[in-house]
Amino acid sequence: MTDAQRWLMVMIILVIGVLVYYLASVLVPFVVAILLAYFFNPIVDRLVEWHLPRVLGVVVVFLIMFLILLCLIFLVVPLIEKQVIVLIDKIPAINAWFVKSVWPWVDQHFNVSSNFDPNQITTTLTKYLSGGGNFITKLWIMASSSGMALISFITSLVLIPVVAFYLLCDWSKITQAASKLLPRHSEKDVVQMVKECGDVLAAFFRGQLLVMLCLGVIYAAGLWLVGLDVGILVGLIAGLLSIVPYLGFVIGIVMALIASFLQFHAWAHIFLVVGVFAVGELAESFILIPWLVGDRVGLHPIAVIFALLAGGELFGFVGILLAVPVSAVILVFLRYWYTKYLDSRYYKV
Repeated sequence: MTDAQRWLMVMIILVIGVLVYYLASVLVPFVVAILLAYFFNPIVDRLVEWHLPRVLGVVVVFLIMFLILLCLIFLVVPLIEKQVIVLIDKIPAINAWFVKSVWPWVDQHFNVSSNFDPNQITTTLTKYLSGGGNFITKLWIMASSSGMALISFITSLVLIPVVAFYLLCDWSKITQAASKLLPRHSEKDVVQMVKECGDVLAAFFRGQLLVMLCLGVIYAAGLWLVGLDVGILVGLIAGLLSIVPYLGFVIGIVMALIASFLQFHAWAHIFLVVGVFAVGELAESFILIPWLVGDRVGLHPIAVIFALLAGGELFGFVGILLAVPVSAVILVFLRYWYTKYLDSRYYKV
């Protein structure tokens, strides 16, 4: 590559970076649509292998996703609403336990009683949770207060499925056209690395999503069988938070132990709660992860912990969410460079 070609590539990257920075809000629906198309493309390919026309396969996938979304809205949302009502009824007992058992220790070590009244916890939590049932109405009022914001939101919402539909219909043509734009001498390596990165990301996101759903069902069913009044809500929260490794388990077991202690005041139920989360953790480690994710991500548990801590320190909560997939992609590049290094004259001399 000549110096002129290098400078041209640098200029192109800078221009793309500037455009992405200034058009970030416009690009969001297109990025989401690309992710959805990438996520569902293997399913469409499988339907095509079953001799279904590609357009019809895309329609089938969209219909299935729409039916799943409707089921979640009409089945899961009312269930969560009932659990929130149960939680609201228990807030006074939770607050009384906190003020009696936890607050004296906190006040003794941090001396915060002059700035914070623990008795306001009940009023604040009840106020916000009671408004949870009107969340959609409040969101609509907030959005409709700004006409342009509402139009932008609706446009983005409509654009996402439309763009995803067209991308899925022409996915193979798009990928082939992108491949032809690559320099001929490096096309094979770039395509191979992109494929490996794609496999890693697909394994993580698809697998982690299924693991998250399975864990939510395991935790919710287990805590419901234990007899915990808010067991389904706690289980679903723990499952959803499992999108970040270890986070769902830690927060879920803490919430479940507190709820179990306040409801039963018995060690037996506390041990049962610990047993439920132990079963979930064992199922995740020895069944769900090997079966749904496999070893494609290839990150050691210590590397995962370091990635989570580093991502949180550098980019906050978003960094925690993206730490594992970004680390997995970096690992793909490191493997590539390691292989190139072993074949280089610097290593063999």
